[in-house]
Amino acid sequence: MNPDEKKLYSNFEYDSALSVQQGVQQPDQVNNTYLERMRARRRDDLSVEDLVSGILHGDRTLLSRAITLVESSLHAHREKAQQVIERCLPYSGKSVRLGITGVPGAGKSTVIEALGKYLTAHNHKVAVLAIDPSSERSKGSILGDKTRMEELSVDPNAFIRPSPSAGSLGGVARKTREIITLCEAAGFDVVIVETVGVGQSEVAAHSMVDFFLLLQLANTGDELQGIKRGIMEMADMIAINKCDLDSVKAELAATQYRNALHLFPMPDSQWTVKVMLCSAYTHQGVPELWSNVMEYVTFTKANGYFYHKRQQQNLRILHETIENGLHDRFYSTPGIEERIAKMSQDILENKLSAYTAADMLLENRG
Repeated sequence: MNPDEKKLYSNFEYDSALSVQQGVQQPDQVNNTYLERMRARRRDDLSVEDLVSGILHGDRTLLSRAITLVESSLHAHREKAQQVIERCLPYSGKSVRLGITGVPGAGKSTVIEALGKYLTAHNHKVAVLAIDPSSERSKGSILGDKTRMEELSVDPNAFIRPSPSAGSLGGVARKTREIITLCEAAGFDVVIVETVGVGQSEVAAHSMVDFFLLLQLANTGDELQGIKRGIMEMADMIAINKCDLDSVKAELAATQYRNALHLFPMPDSQWTVKVMLCSAYTHQGVPELWSNVMEYVTFTKANGYFYHKRQQQNLRILHETIENGLHDRFYSTPGIEERIAKMSQDILENKLSAYTAADMLLENRG
């Protein structure tokens, strides 16, 4: 190959697509900034002061972190959570606490969203504590209330926190009262507690709210089946939801409830329980619902029952905390699991009665 051919060939090789070109430098496959942020989130390095300061300044991320601490069963988390609660306690107690219950399908989540949107439009800050039932088998929960409350969940003046019932009596989370304290310290002036609506959840919810709303439905057969003395005595108002489906039957159901309420003695609050119609879908009755709540608050504050009820609720917290503490300390006693297992086998073999075994365990015998 002569010099001219070599030169031509070299130029061809340089310009050819077949020649190796310098590649573009590729970025790292993992974003180091993101990794560092995730590591910081996983680190439990937030102090009590950090959490309290964030809560008082309305930081929802730190409020959520504090609630997670409250819900944790770890001893170290429990101690830290109690310190946060104690620091937030002086800033709490200024909200209206509203409990809402009703049978599954009564439209609790829809009513809460309609009411919540109405309140945020009128310059209120609303916190919704939705209690989801935990599975007795898997101990898991769906926690789907944010999905049901699509509009309220993105409202800047609303905060929705679904919590698992975690086996608590009646399906109401054991730590709901502490979470109410944190939400009030964060500036939420309306706290709504939604119950599961089954079993004894109404009793537990009634013990932590100011106003208790019972949602009922027409078109469910005999409305008298819904008139149960226990729940009716706890309700401060009854709302027949989904009245837009059949206004005649809804009004008939409301009349039956009003007649039934006349048979009950006057409640300690001296408040006359009202029955109204509403439709969360069309927003019918939603403003009137809140108007009745505020009328109740004004009435009970005037006669002193509002403050008396909160004092009694605090005393109930004391006794329940003692019972829970005794329960936890008993099961954390060294060797207690082995002793329970041994006595359980004796019970199964009819060598020992369950009552005797329980007494022996409580008295640390056997």
